[in-house]
Amino acid sequence: MGGTWEDLVGSALLGTERRRPAGVVGDAQEAAVGLLDAAAVGVVRRRAGLRPGTAGPRPKAVAADPRPRLPDAARRRLESMLTGGGRSRQNAAPNLLELLPQWLAAARARGYAAPPALLPALLDIARARTDLRADALAFAGPRALWLAELNPEWKFALRAGGGAVGAGTAVADSAARAQLWEEGLFAERVALLTRLRQADPAGALALLAATWRGERAEDRLMFMDALRTGLSAADEPFLEAALTDRSRNVRATAAELLSALPASALAGRMAERSRSCVSLAPEGITVEAPYACDAAMERDGVTAKPPNGRGERAWWLGQLVEAAPLATWPERFGGRTPEQIVALPVLDDWQPDLHAAWCRATVRQRDTAWARALLGAPSARGGPVAAIGDPAKLLAILPADERAAWVARFVAAHGLSEAFQMLGVCAVPWSAPLGRAVVDALDIARDGGSYPWSFSGVMGLAERCLDPGCAEQVALLSAAAEESPNGSPGAGAYWSEAFQRLTATLRLRALMAEELAAA
Repeated sequence: MGGTWEDLVGSALLGTERRRPAGVVGDAQEAAVGLLDAAAVGVVRRRAGLRPGTAGPRPKAVAADPRPRLPDAARRRLESMLTGGGRSRQNAAPNLLELLPQWLAAARARGYAAPPALLPALLDIARARTDLRADALAFAGPRALWLAELNPEWKFALRAGGGAVGAGTAVADSAARAQLWEEGLFAERVALLTRLRQADPAGALALLAATWRGERAEDRLMFMDALRTGLSAADEPFLEAALTDRSRNVRATAAELLSALPASALAGRMAERSRSCVSLAPEGITVEAPYACDAAMERDGVTAKPPNGRGERAWWLGQLVEAAPLATWPERFGGRTPEQIVALPVLDDWQPDLHAAWCRATVRQRDTAWARALLGAPSARGGPVAAIGDPAKLLAILPADERAAWVARFVAAHGLSEAFQMLGVCAVPWSAPLGRAVVDALDIARDGGSYPWSFSGVMGLAERCLDPGCAEQVALLSAAAEESPNGSPGAGAYWSEAFQRLTATLRLRALMAEELAAA
């Protein structure tokens, strides 16, 4: 059998009855078989005739990872999480994927190295879930960065992990620092600036100032945001100059950072403006909001145009008060404490606007005394908590134990319907009083015939945050209960299944901790 490759292709397209390649004989079926045989031989010839390509450079050797290997049971647990840990919310089996962030953080804290065979799966899930990317890449170690250089789908690791690694090296090496700042990817430069702000705030500011005018507006905004780390009075001249930046967002961020420095000139200007608007009369606090937003106010970060549905004067007042140092008000109100100031009546329906502005100032300045005053007693209805809506940002300012105790008392007094965001800012695992309050509130909701699916978010949070020691307390609630006559149909079965799942998840978390602790 002979003929060129093009001859064989032409016969295959037209059919052997219409066109037979050279050397193929016999009837139609024999000709078809002969064509396939000739094509097989032709393929071998074509492949054998290819000239070998030039060999590329071999991949560099992977850096050594001196960290200890995972215990065998923990390695098997990680493999099951990465390869098939999900489940439907319709059964009582724990969802391993929901526990993966907690597992990775614990493994990273213990200093373990990731099993090499599981690195591809780790990189895949880190690409899909940014919430666990930092822990996943730190746990994966240098081998993950080596793999990322060979697979374009994992390039994110070089930006996230490689940038951080490069920044960590460059902080201690001035030449490497200058090279990374001039030539690095944007994410690497942000990582360098953030790392350097932790070690040498003045050096980081000098690095940024040297190239500031040539940076893009969106990049300047991110760099400006990185100055929150290590913010001090030494940053004031740079931030004051940024108040005239051509980007509105950069100007607003600079003003916000300056207002977080109570001794800054901007904070002083805002305090003076606020004092002219808010004063104390015998019958309570009086407010005279601004009638105009002048150019000086706009330069100091006040946005002139309010959002839809908001009055101009209230909008301007709120921005002035939130940027003024909180120390302004005890001086303004005769030495009163924050608790006494918050308790004062505010005339002419200005209380919601004034208290909301004080809340934003408290979060910005991280003032625990004002946070306690604005939060008030957790058992109270109305008052400051009603004025600020969700108090989670204020709670985040308090020490962890005080925060958990406040939320526990709030849940005991008001249940869980308003507590989801508050629970989210409490340290994990939840303290024993907080855990008992949450479980008791879930039990009360079940007995009261509450619509069960409205508590699915709290249940999911409890699976990750309750102390595993609460498993037996929860197990007592997992028995099927009688349907409440005023409850939703099938609610009893749902509650029973939910408590069973919570029990199983808490027991699994305890087992996972034991597996990681095994030597």
